Amino acid sequence: MRGANWTLVTEFILVGLSHHPQAQTVFFWLLLLIYLVTLLGNGLILAMIWGDPRLHTPMYFFLSNLSFLDLCYSTSSAPPMLANCFAETPTISFTNCYAQMCISLYLGVTECLLLAVMAYDRFVAICNPLRYPLIMSGRVCLQMAVGVWTSAFLLTVVPTLTLPSEFCGPNVINHFTCKVQAVLKLACSDTYLNGTMMFASGVLTLLVPFAFILVTYIRIGMAVLRIRSAKGRSKAVSTCGSHLTVVSILYGTAMVMYVRPQAKSASDQDKLIAVFYGLVTPMLNPLIYSLRNKDVQGALKRVSGRKMAA
Repeated sequence: MRGANWTLVTEFILVGLSHHPQAQTVFFWLLLLIYLVTLLGNGLILAMIWGDPRLHTPMYFFLSNLSFLDLCYSTSSAPPMLANCFAETPTISFTNCYAQMCISLYLGVTECLLLAVMAYDRFVAICNPLRYPLIMSGRVCLQMAVGVWTSAFLLTVVPTLTLPSEFCGPNVINHFTCKVQAVLKLACSDTYLNGTMMFASGVLTLLVPFAFILVTYIRIGMAVLRIRSAKGRSKAVSTCGSHLTVVSILYGTAMVMYVRPQAKSASDQDKLIAVFYGLVTPMLNPLIYSLRNKDVQGALKRVSGRKMAA
């Protein structure tokens, strides 16, 4: 039961690094650099895939979805964080905080499901290459992409609808942005059910797709071992290497954040992990795919050559 002196909270104060002014200045410039590299890298990936007919394949169709998703993810977090860096008292309204939580959760779930679909695409390409054009037709790829975005929305709706609508008492969020775990600690009511649902949602959207990816790559590994030519094995491994690297980084940090018992207060380590997951990973994805992928490198050279010729 609420105390008589409790008042409803209409806005929150985001702590971030406000207690460390010198670190906050460094963080601002580092964050700005990360965001600009993210925009440039993912923007180039999208431009190359859309502009080069040689990249109009299922693999690069899903990669374009990933780049678009990374652009949305970083844009939903980086600009508000940059704006708050030098604010004397960085605040956010309850409505904006709720919207930020929902958008962040939705995009995170979408990325987890999309990486599972990309693993299936590699599985079909390597284990069933003769039927690959039929199985992964343009229509099927579009249906799978729509299914990923729709499923992520449905998986996000239930946890967000059960979030507390009233907050009272302290309104200080020990984080850079409105993360669900940090906000739940400020609710008036008992949040045990919310925490349980968030944990269950984390299992469903992290462990299940990760298990699917793991099984898929075990099957891919067995198929690669049956390939006789060294060139064929090298090509198969190279097409999967970038995806495996992205999966390792994303799922590793996400599981540390969501699939574990939540502490009573957010630590600086938790905040740094959240920044890595939400901002550094979208920056690394295009770098990983461009550095390890000859098709992307070739497309970049062709685009650069056309611009220089013009």
